[in-house]
Amino acid sequence: MAILRTVARPLLASVFISGGLRTLRDPHSVAALADPVAQPVAGRVPPLPDDTTRLVRINSAVQIGAGALLAVGRLPRASALALAVSLVPTTLAGHAWWNVEDPGERSRQRVQFSKNLSLFGGLLIAAADTHGKPSLAYRSRAAAAVGARSARKAGHAVGAAVTDRAHGVRSAAGAVREHLPAV
Repeated sequence: MAILRTVARPLLASVFISGGLRTLRDPHSVAALADPVAQPVAGRVPPLPDDTTRLVRINSAVQIGAGALLAVGRLPRASALALAVSLVPTTLAGHAWWNVEDPGERSRQRVQFSKNLSLFGGLLIAAADTHGKPSLAYRSRAAAAVGARSARKAGHAVGAAVTDRAHGVRSAAGAVREHLPAV
């Protein structure tokens, strides 16, 4: 399975790296298409700039950076998730087939939209891939169970020690009583 990941990640990342580089070199070519999607996003996320060209550059940089990380296997889950997030506005802005009147162009945009949905699905799988290791949620539950068992054992040990100590105190009190004069 490691060989599969080694080959599949760069293949999946390649479309984002090449597309990100192309858009970063010429952000103005897609800025007009991106504007109807970019402006509402920028309005809802205050730290983002409201300049569409800058937003296109940011999206390109995310695609190049996260694509490179995914390709080399560094932070693969986080980079796949970042690519999935960056793919949403790219798809909505660049392949809005429902707004196209020409039947041939509409069909082409629908294919590109479907391709991006497929990429999105692949990225979600990559984001969930734990390399055969248990997930973080599973490891957290297992650690909590181990902690609970340890706490129970410690509680039993303390209870046994208290019981032993109480028996020792009773027997010591009995020994002292034997040496005291009877009243």
